Amino acid sequence: MENSGVGWVAAIVIGGIAGWLAEMFMKSNMGVLMNIILGIVGAIVANLLLGLLGVSLTGWLGYLVAGFIGACILIAAARMVRR
Repeated sequence: MENSGVGWVAAIVIGGIAGWLAEMFMKSNMGVLMNIILGIVGAIVANLLLGLLGVSLTGWLGYLVAGFIGACILIAAARMVRR
């Protein structure tokens, strides 16, 4: 997060928005804290996966996109494990 120009407070806000968007997109019902966690962890997961493909997302918008993608991946993975 430090290299992308996004500080910790911004990461929490952007992570919350990304988690909320993923929650709406995937039609799951989670709380605000879980949305923030999903967005932040999702951004880390998505950046790792996209890094393997040679794609780099930086800045606020890149962090939001990565958080959304990663949160969707985490929600889908949690649904698979629950079944």
